[in-house]
Amino acid sequence: MSFTLAIVGRPNVGKSTLFNRLVGKRLALVDDQPGVTRDLREGEAKLADLRFTAIDTAGLEDATDDSLQGRMRRLTERAVGMADVCLFMIDARTGVTPTDMVFAEILRKKSAHVILAANKGEGAAADAGVIEAWSLGLGEPIRLSAEHGEGLNDLYSQLMPLADEFEKNAQDTGPQVDVDVDEDDEEDAVPVPTRSKPLQIAVVGRPNAGKSTLINKILGEERLLTGPEAGITRDAISLRMDWNETPVRIFDTAGMRKKAKVQDKLEKLSVGDGLRAVKFAEVVVVLLDAAIPFEQQDLRIADLAEREGRAVIVAVNKWDVETEKQEKLRDLKESFDRLLPQLRGAPLITVSAKTGRGLDRLHDAIMRAYEVWNRRITTAQLNRWLTGMLEQHPPPAPQGKRIKLRYMTQVKSRPPGFVVMCSHPDKMPDSYSRYLVNGLRVDFDMPGTPVRLFMRSQNDQNPYKGRKKAPPSKLRKHLKGRSKD
Repeated sequence: MSFTLAIVGRPNVGKSTLFNRLVGKRLALVDDQPGVTRDLREGEAKLADLRFTAIDTAGLEDATDDSLQGRMRRLTERAVGMADVCLFMIDARTGVTPTDMVFAEILRKKSAHVILAANKGEGAAADAGVIEAWSLGLGEPIRLSAEHGEGLNDLYSQLMPLADEFEKNAQDTGPQVDVDVDEDDEEDAVPVPTRSKPLQIAVVGRPNAGKSTLINKILGEERLLTGPEAGITRDAISLRMDWNETPVRIFDTAGMRKKAKVQDKLEKLSVGDGLRAVKFAEVVVVLLDAAIPFEQQDLRIADLAEREGRAVIVAVNKWDVETEKQEKLRDLKESFDRLLPQLRGAPLITVSAKTGRGLDRLHDAIMRAYEVWNRRITTAQLNRWLTGMLEQHPPPAPQGKRIKLRYMTQVKSRPPGFVVMCSHPDKMPDSYSRYLVNGLRVDFDMPGTPVRLFMRSQNDQNPYKGRKKAPPSKLRKHLKGRSKD
């Protein structure tokens, strides 16, 4: 039986460190400075034989207005309301602060099950803080060290009876049956996203492009922290949902600025987290700001997604504030074709994350790009096509050596990859490879998707080809000497 554990507390008490230890991965960013975590991050946690969902939350601060800290606090309080158990962490070396006292009172009212943990409890310097934690009125504190893994046995002892209680209540309400859409087992068929294997989508772009707002609108609730400030998102947060009946896992990433401007250590960690999300994704949505589209950093981000071999969608946000929509759209398409020729034919979708307009078109474009990204073409079709391409435009003969293209086959999908067996592959100019790639995109209806084309030489049957001539043996030298006599 799985339950939900929300880890809450003041900034910099070690919540993300414990979260990473429970899930067994470095999912959450960790740094010495307070306030690193801002969004809610969920992960499948494991503690001995217990399996549960852990939620890493932003640090609780004494702010209730519409400031960034106030919005972070409301998001954390929402996590407290949706969790089965709350793990309230304090810093044992600092001791109990007035802020801890305020939040302990809030947790007593809002959560039915609260476990108190005094983190950073290794060494004698934490003794006073552990004793002082009794004053919070939340029972016996667990002496923890999330950094070194100490005290997890005590945490298990307190979670175990609660897990049994949740399991008993679930049995009383009857079994829950989760029926997944049956998967297509055919090797060449396009895989259908299911709840166990959802479609992986990463939303990337510059700071303040509206990535978190867009995902909140798709989700239908304010799940991610948003606001007018640039650079709010720091972690690459993943969320599972059903989007128009399609199971998806969507990644919200930190805004990526120019490399020269990224000096702060924390921002470097955030950008690195976003780049990893691009590598794990299947479809990448590059979100642009309609007011300043196709800046140099936008082009770099789109090129990165193409080089990683991901299906790419270009979405232009804040379309609701545009007045000359037709003229602007015409300029956008012209700039797209000119500045991103490697993604020629990729979908260009206009959306408004604020009003939700264009989200259905964005969903359809993602599913279409995913289908093309998984496409396979038979060898017979490819070779008939290759014959026609050779008749229209034969390959060049560099240095008088004619290049013969013998046959072609598809060796992979996701993205589509093709091998052409030919003579002198090292002499094949890049312009002719681009001619074949562009023909593949047009003739087999693969607009925008990355296409990988490799030139290979057929294996020669002569095992001695390329080997140096062996020197004559001593016997041959001797016989040659006798013949002269």
